[in-house]
Amino acid sequence: MRKIVCFGEALIDFFAQPVATPDTPRTFVQHAGGAPANVAVAVARLGAAAEFVGMLGTDMFGDFLLDSLRTAGVGTGHVVRTGEARTALAFVALDHEGERSFSFYRPPAADLLFRAGHFEASCFDGAGAFHVCSNSLTEEAIADATLHGMRMAREAGVLVSMDLNLRPVLWPSDVDPQPRLWRALRAADVVKLARNELDYLAAGHGGGEDGERKVLERLLDGATQWVIVTDGSAPLRWHGRDGSGELPGFRVTAVDTTAAGDAFVGGLLFHLAETGVDAGHLPQFVRDRDAVERTLRFAAAVGALAVTRNGAFAAMPSRVEVQQLLKEQYEDAA
Repeated sequence: MRKIVCFGEALIDFFAQPVATPDTPRTFVQHAGGAPANVAVAVARLGAAAEFVGMLGTDMFGDFLLDSLRTAGVGTGHVVRTGEARTALAFVALDHEGERSFSFYRPPAADLLFRAGHFEASCFDGAGAFHVCSNSLTEEAIADATLHGMRMAREAGVLVSMDLNLRPVLWPSDVDPQPRLWRALRAADVVKLARNELDYLAAGHGGGEDGERKVLERLLDGATQWVIVTDGSAPLRWHGRDGSGELPGFRVTAVDTTAAGDAFVGGLLFHLAETGVDAGHLPQFVRDRDAVERTLRFAAAVGALAVTRNGAFAAMPSRVEVQQLLKEQYEDAA
């Protein structure tokens, strides 16, 4: 099976802990996180080779992230360290349904200092997919590096995956994200959007159903072969150039939704790699509705299990756990 390469930010999630009384001081516990890093850990936990590419600070948090990635089985040979900025931090609070809110301390941050020249061609050797998200598009220089990595992957024949994972608070107030977002989205073979992200993109095309249709047409008119739209516990939707479909989710009790989308993407890329779907085979795969639904069921099961436990890295399930959940809902799916 080919390895999955994930590029972008790795950061520290500080999770707020429950307080015993109203006057008890609030405490936070550190967890390793960052969307692309979470995807890499999800892939590794499922049993495939995963590589994280990015920049970490030479501070205690950078050390913690590097150790956490290695402990999770993720390759770190292409991680760059810098003393010019510190590792990014995010403080996370959860409501009673496990939905999260973030307070980011970024920029400045070490991951934003990665440049095109830091990419090594060898990181794409033996790769089946290269994955990014929009958090490495928030400044012009790191956006250029991200797009450069996507081009390198495509030139190496590697499938390019993008989860929009939009965090508006990370963008400067005087910058419209959409132009940069679209440059990256149209360069990806596989695009994953949350429902609210599709609505955001549709608003730039007039909004409503017509705006949504224009977004999908614009995506599928570029490099993109497959668009997946998730909506929490509601059915997910998928779109290809020759058809579309819908698939129900899993019924689980959510404890922490922090890494749900990343777990889903990790499961998706793992299953594509396991079944031999690479950039060249993707168009044929998307025309096979049964194959598409098998992959989406697997990915949805990974995401569903991740929300039943706390944390990001720690929340990622094993393949045995995923197979068990699939068997419970689909007798012959695992």
